[in-house]
This record gives sequence, structure tokens and C-alpha cells, in this order.
Amino acid sequence: MSSPGLAPRAGGAGPRAGRTAGATSVEIEGKALNLSNLDKVLWPATGTTKGDMVNYYAQIAPVLVPHLVGRAVTLKRFPDGVEKGSFYEKNCPSHKPPWVGTVKMGDVNYCLVEEAAAVVWLANLAAIELHPTLAAKPDLGSPTSVVFDLDPGAPADVLTCARVALLVRDVLERLHLEAWAKTSGSKGLQLYVPLNSGATYERSTPFAKAVAQLLEKRHPDLVLSYQLRAARAGKVLIDWSQNVASKTTVSVYSLRARPEPTVSTPMTWDEVEDALAGGDPARFSFQWPEVLDRARDEGDIMADVLTRQQELPELRP
Repeated sequence: MSSPGLAPRAGGAGPRAGRTAGATSVEIEGKALNLSNLDKVLWPATGTTKGDMVNYYAQIAPVLVPHLVGRAVTLKRFPDGVEKGSFYEKNCPSHKPPWVGTVKMGDVNYCLVEEAAAVVWLANLAAIELHPTLAAKPDLGSPTSVVFDLDPGAPADVLTCARVALLVRDVLERLHLEAWAKTSGSKGLQLYVPLNSGATYERSTPFAKAVAQLLEKRHPDLVLSYQLRAARAGKVLIDWSQNVASKTTVSVYSLRARPEPTVSTPMTWDEVEDALAGGDPARFSFQWPEVLDRARDEGDIMADVLTRQQELPELRP
């Protein structure tokens, strides 16, 4: 995978880049951008700068953008780094470039992120995290996937999530459905069941809930299907409630605002099984340089989620 034309790191200039007073001007696929404060440290624990983040998003764009095209994207911005304040931004900023489109849901005009230049523009706003909807235009009522968000309650951890992920996969296989796994980039894992078949949330939401409740019934000491903090200890919440039009889930390849610059990273099922067998939770954590290497070597191992067509069976809680 090659960069779409930008490779400055920590404020350095790369191809098509030049310095102006207090800013770096770049051109990405014919779009001109002025980038600022590239030397600002956003992850103090690792010294990772805004320039590093911009460089990552510029290089990962070829595999990231297809997962964002047509979707309403909520931004999580950290202007002064991950240890300082943050805010979610749904309405696309009014100062957006004219070539950044929007999509309206309710009263909100969300940014459309459909090219590398838009990804870099958002990175320059310190939008560390990108959270798209499950549906894409023109049919914002038709989710292209079902998502299961696996969230551990201490002392459960990502290894416990991996155990539950395999249980979810087994249930889905019995229903002749295939799922793809990725790390959340935080504490857990997320599973995507591609649909791409015109399904509605009226079908996908009860389906996801039924799977969660089925596994809770079978594994009550391990799985929880509802949000109740008092019951979370030592269990994995299968959060099925993400499967509604108003919710967004962190995108694959999005950076996360953790103490270190981790990334929501796709994993093969063989990798999940091997990491679980190894008993090392660190094998479920990926930082941005490693993710770039994986993408260059393996391409997008979640690419099939965008095209694979699957029909949901009738399964209700």
C-alpha cells in the first residue's frame, strides 16, 4: 500500500509538501491543505505527535476510506492530546473545504469521508477517532453489517473477550453466517457480520439481541447481554445495542485516544485463536506503525465485509 501523496512525520515535509509560516502546505490527490501544529505531542506517554497521526492517516487511507464512504461519521477530537479534554462532533465543521461533503440524519449534517484528503483534513483537526454509522447513503435505514461489541468487565479482559468472540462465531456458523473480527483499539473486540442485502434495523437489532441473550443463557458466568454495571464484574458484555440508526461504532483502522496510540485493527480468526491460546493480552494490541506494516503486507483483511452478502435468519429474543 502506498501513501496517497503525503508522508511528513512530526512536521517534516514529504512529496508535494512545503512550509509556510507556522504551517505545512500539502497536496493530496489534487486537494490543497494547510496543516498546522504538526509538532504538538498528542500522546505524551509515547511522544507521538500530531504529525505522526497525520502521517498515519494519510498512509492508511487506501484501506480506511472504503469503510467510511457514504456513512455519517462522528468525530472525537482531542485538540490538546489524549490527556486533556475532548469532545464529540457530529455536525461537520462549517469551515470544511468545499470538496468535503455531508450527509444529513435528522437535524445533523455529518461529514462524509470519501477520499484521502478528507481523512488528512480531519486528522489536522485532531480528530483522533472516527465513528461511522452502520448504514450508508442512499439508504441510511439499511445497515450493511450487524456488529457485536464485546466489552469486558474487570477482572475479565481482552482474552475473555476472545473466548466470547469464538462463542459468537460458533453460533453464527450454525446459522450459516460468517463474521470478521477486529480489536476495538481499547479493551475489547468487535465482530462484524456483513449483510449488504437491504436488511433493516428492525431485523438486525432483534437478531443481535437474540444472539447475545442466547449466549448469556448458555454461559451465565461469562456473558452479559444488558448494561448493568453491578453485574459486569468478570463478564463480557455483548453490546447488541449498537445496531440502531443513531449509534456509531469506532471504525476499523481508527486511532484510539488511549495512553498509547493504539488502532482498531482487524484480526483473522486464526490470529484470535492463536493469541487466546498464547494467553498474552498484548497480542490484541496494535499501534499505528505495526498497523501500517500489516496493511502493506496483507492488505485489508476486512475488505470482504464491504461486499459479502448474507441474509439474516428469523431469530428473535
